Amino acid sequence: MIKRTCPVAIALVALGLASVPAATQFLPVDQVRPGMVGVGRTVFEGSKIEEFQVTILGVIRNVIGPRRDLILARLAGGPLATTGVIAGMSGSPVYIDGKLVGAVSYSLGQFSREPIAGITPIQEMVDATAVDTRRAPIGQRARLEVPITRESIDHALRTAFSWARPFAERPNDVQILGDAGSGPLDSQIGTMLRPIATPMAMGGFSADIAGQLGTAFSGAGLLPVVGQAAATSVAADDHPTIEPGDAVGINLINGDLSLGATGTVTYVDGSRVYAFGHPFYNLGPTQFPLTRAYVHTLLPSLSSSAKLASTGETIGTLEQDRATAIAGVLGKSPALIPIKIALENDRGLKKSFSFGVVNDQLFTPLLTYLSVMNTLSSYERENGTASYVVKGKVLLKQHAEISFEDLFTGDRPSAGAAAYIAAPITFLLTNDDEPVEIEGLDLSITSSEQRLTASLERVWVDTSRVRAGRTVPLKVLLRTYRGDEVVRTVPVDIPPNVRGPVSVLVSDGTRLAQFEQREVRQAVQPRGVNQMIRALNRARKNNRLYVRLLSPDAGALINGEYLSSLPPSVLEVIEGDRNSSDFTPLRNATLGEWQLQTEYAVNGSRLLTLDVDAN
Repeated sequence: MIKRTCPVAIALVALGLASVPAATQFLPVDQVRPGMVGVGRTVFEGSKIEEFQVTILGVIRNVIGPRRDLILARLAGGPLATTGVIAGMSGSPVYIDGKLVGAVSYSLGQFSREPIAGITPIQEMVDATAVDTRRAPIGQRARLEVPITRESIDHALRTAFSWARPFAERPNDVQILGDAGSGPLDSQIGTMLRPIATPMAMGGFSADIAGQLGTAFSGAGLLPVVGQAAATSVAADDHPTIEPGDAVGINLINGDLSLGATGTVTYVDGSRVYAFGHPFYNLGPTQFPLTRAYVHTLLPSLSSSAKLASTGETIGTLEQDRATAIAGVLGKSPALIPIKIALENDRGLKKSFSFGVVNDQLFTPLLTYLSVMNTLSSYERENGTASYVVKGKVLLKQHAEISFEDLFTGDRPSAGAAAYIAAPITFLLTNDDEPVEIEGLDLSITSSEQRLTASLERVWVDTSRVRAGRTVPLKVLLRTYRGDEVVRTVPVDIPPNVRGPVSVLVSDGTRLAQFEQREVRQAVQPRGVNQMIRALNRARKNNRLYVRLLSPDAGALINGEYLSSLPPSVLEVIEGDRNSSDFTPLRNATLGEWQLQTEYAVNGSRLLTLDVDAN
């Protein structure tokens, strides 16, 4: 049985006699005993810190990892009798005799309104976040292969976004099997403790995108809830400085969209802030904006009661996200990546959107993808035919920009448009060569509720024999989705030194990339960020027809760059010195290449043979 404390003792605690001293001392976990009574601090509504009662039930050893302990306690006071442990309480500090014990961080999981909580010892929180290391590259990076195809982009994005599944490295559920050597445990206590869910406040997201975010994050202990785009200011509150028990946030997106996780401050040591008592996402070293938070109300639930909160003004930087705590410093905050989207449609709509996305290898690509998807789905139909013309650029520090210009059409083109934007960001942030700093993203998107597609039906020239050194008008016949014929002319320049038969390949971007893959016969990785940027800027587009003048002369792919019509002596030298370069021989040489831009997403491929006479 649990040792009960008399009502007088609880009343004394409720009156605040167990107050927090100015110089906070820690109560070591070895000195914690069942039956001890303490006080916790948290925000139940607004920004006012309130106290609740804590009765220690025992200490469980080696429970969330080797030599990791968890203090078991029963909570009381405020709304806890009806809500149970509340999502957003993570980090609520607990004091006994004025000494800081640790942070409320674990609960009995879903469908339990019994306010039984696990407390992470404060010393473990401080020790785990004391490391000062750089963020290591992520394990599964998006590999850019040349030539770039839709399939390779889809595969890269799936790989890059695969982390947003139930997070394997998050501390496992805690199975309580019985007495762990520190006193008897109440038989009414459930059999499972889990990290308290972290509310993820979302503002400006459509129901469909909010559902995708919920699927991505819920397995990692994050609880998506509806939030406001801008929280009520808490700067003018009666405690302008951050204090233990204050609501605190981690900002991921702000502006016309908002996304942020909220919890509670455990301990403030000068400019150093500790919170949560469990990880946000166990990312290790981070550079996320740390903010105030405002609790609008509580949402009681048999599944999981939660604080409905929004992130507020930025107060510092989250620097560590570890298994037992998050920690940061007050003061300067890292800048978010500015994203601007100008949306226009054929019905007269003109809207501009501006928001910032956190700069992170994992979060930036996914949040950029979902933000573009959300902007389109909020103002354009998701069911039925639509088309999007996307233009814009990614601005990079100390590197050339990446340009966007393409057309996406069909029944759900928003996914293709969002992937088109997110893919280059994914490749750049996960490259192995050097860190890349994104300075901004500017987009202009024009939408239509028409299917803008066309098929390549025929290519021809007016003569069967052409002369070297001359220009040949190549005719191209397209048939639109409505059956209309469109004829275009491409001037093809024949080099003066060409003799005999040559081939003219006219193809959409996908089929051209497949042709190039057959030529190369192996995946080619760009060398360095600059070559990656060139490859991304040369990626095939949906609204283009590509014309290639080919000859059976030998060519080569050297260090990711195409070189054609090389003399045999040069090829022998390069092939013989493979230690200094990546060399891939090609069966055909490209004598010339041209592009035909259209108003449609085109598909099809045709090959035409020409006999070239001497001039």
